[in-house]
Amino acid sequence: MRRHFWKRTTTAALSLALAFSAVVVGASSAQAATSGVNNWSCKATPGKDPVIMLHGLGAPSAINWFSKAPLIAADGFCVYTPTYGVNILPGFKSMRDSAAEVSGIVDKVLASTGATKVNLVGHSQGTTVSAYYMKFLGGDTKVNRFAGFGSNFKGTSLYGVNKLVRAIPAITPVLRAVCASCDEYLPPNQFLTDLNAGGVTVPGPKYMSIVSKYDEVVLPYTSGVLNEPGVTNVVLQDACALDLAGHITQAVDPNVTRFVLWHLNGQQTKRPTCVPWLIPG
Repeated sequence: MRRHFWKRTTTAALSLALAFSAVVVGASSAQAATSGVNNWSCKATPGKDPVIMLHGLGAPSAINWFSKAPLIAADGFCVYTPTYGVNILPGFKSMRDSAAEVSGIVDKVLASTGATKVNLVGHSQGTTVSAYYMKFLGGDTKVNRFAGFGSNFKGTSLYGVNKLVRAIPAITPVLRAVCASCDEYLPPNQFLTDLNAGGVTVPGPKYMSIVSKYDEVVLPYTSGVLNEPGVTNVVLQDACALDLAGHITQAVDPNVTRFVLWHLNGQQTKRPTCVPWLIPG
C-alpha cells in the first residue's frame, strides 16, 4: 500500500514537472498572442460575455492559463485571469474566502466591460470555487455559462490522505493554518457538505464539467461529474478515446479547449472533433 502511494505521488510530481517544462518552452510563443487578455478597456459584444478564468490550487494564473486564455480571447471574448486566495501560494485560503474574492472580481469585470453577465472557466480548484460562488454568493444571477475541467466538487481521497488526516485530529488545525483549501478538499468536511447539500448546481447558469479517467489528483475522477439536470458532462476518454490527459495537462489539452469554446459559444455547432493527445499527467 505504501509503495503504491509513493509511486503514484512520484508520478504526479513528475507530471507537474513535465507540465511546467512545457509552459517554459511555450511561453515565448504564447506571449505574442496574449493581446486581449486582462485588457481592462475591452468591451463585451453580443453573444460574447466576458470570460473569467480561475486557476487551480497553487497554480499562478500566468502559468495555468498561458495556453487557453489567448485562444479564448482570439475567439472574440474579453478574458481575465485573476489570482485569488493567496496565502503563501495562490488558492491556499479557504475556498469560501476565495469565492468572496471572485464575487468582487466579477463585479469589476461587469462594470468594466459593460456586460450584464460573465462566463466562468475553472481548472481544478477553479471549478469548486466557481460552484460555491454561484450557489451561495449571488453568482447565479451574474454567470451565464460555466465550464470546468479537472473538476472537483466532492473532494478527493488523494490515495488515502483524507483518511489519515481525519484519523489524527491534530493535523487539521495545522493544515488549515497553511492551506485551508487543502483541508476542504479532504472529505468528510463541512465545506463539501454545504456545497453538495441539495445539489451543487443552481438555476440560471449553464454548466459544463470536463473530467479525465486518468486524473491523478481528483480521486475518484467522478468527483467532478455533476449528475444534475441541465449539466453537460464530458468524460474526456469517452469523447476522445486517444486523449491521455490527466489532471495538470488538461490546461494545455486542445480537446479540452475545443469543448470549453463550444460551451462558451452556446453549443450551437456539432460537438467538437477530437485529436490524439498522448501527454499524460
